[in-house]
Amino acid sequence: NSCTAALHLAVEALQLKSGQGVLVPTLTFAATAEIVRYQGAVPILVDCDPTNLNMDLADAARKLAMLRSNQLPVDPDLQVVGIIPVHVGGYMMDMFEVQAFARQENLWVVEDAAHAFPAAWSRGSDIEQQYCGESTADVTCFSFYTNKTMTTGEGGMAVTPDFDLAERMRQMSLHGLSKDAWTRYSGGNTWDYRIVAPGFKYNLTDIAASLGIHQLKRAEAMRLKRQELAQAYFERLHDVAEVGLPHRDASRHHAWHLFPIRLKLDLLEIDRNEFFQALREVGIGCSVHWRPLHLHPYYEENFGWLPTHFPVASGEWMRLISLPLFPDMEIDDIDYVTDAVRGLCKRYSKC
Repeated sequence: NSCTAALHLAVEALQLKSGQGVLVPTLTFAATAEIVRYQGAVPILVDCDPTNLNMDLADAARKLAMLRSNQLPVDPDLQVVGIIPVHVGGYMMDMFEVQAFARQENLWVVEDAAHAFPAAWSRGSDIEQQYCGESTADVTCFSFYTNKTMTTGEGGMAVTPDFDLAERMRQMSLHGLSKDAWTRYSGGNTWDYRIVAPGFKYNLTDIAASLGIHQLKRAEAMRLKRQELAQAYFERLHDVAEVGLPHRDASRHHAWHLFPIRLKLDLLEIDRNEFFQALREVGIGCSVHWRPLHLHPYYEENFGWLPTHFPVASGEWMRLISLPLFPDMEIDDIDYVTDAVRGLCKRYSKC
């Protein structure tokens, strides 16, 4: 019934336990780390790549080395068992690299792909193109929340190439019952069931599923419309010196869930929050993705994470603004947004 539920089911099926650790990007939404805490385990936060804002695997390696040498504010004897990459905005990480890193460190991989449906990546040719969730991790979790690239109103999905993991997640999604309600009450089956584990109430509703089936048919068409709108943003903002545009390259089949710009604050007389408020005042529904986890009270107070542990994320989030992007936008809407952005940059430019 949510991507959060899917992520929780994934780590439960992978037998994440108290006293273990999981590598999690600090630049992500609350759910990515909180499902680790649900199991009593510890999120080991990782800085982001300054180019695309995804998890920086080099910093993940540094964090493991720092953990082993007792340089992090967590128990150095913590057994790190997994990694949860996030594809920020719909730009996929290179999952070959993630899988190679995980094999080297003996970690399982759960993808938080809340932004990445339907995203893909390739190494040099379309033949090698691989869609997110196409055996790219032990479990890949998608979000169908209202503002995502496809929606069931509220909902999510977990996919896995592992039959046993699929069975465990399916079972735990509905109270740990030996049979789900549909099986028990259809086809002359017995009403009886057994509780095999203390499960959860995480099933997607039938009404939401019926919406999702039809949304699936439109998913690629909606992605292409988002791509068209993203291209319009690039064409209208590429020459604005005060704005950095999202990273893109030919190896990625971008989902374009978000269009995050990064303000070049050294060229502006106002900060991100003032710029943000000025856009809101002219009716532009922008947002910020996200305040890094290490800057939230829970992770500061309970784990002792400091901004100095994450120099990239600590700096980049202060420059971030996500401009509106959704399939029903028209080019006139893009013009309105970009005119406002250009106008603010001109008005408050230091040049």
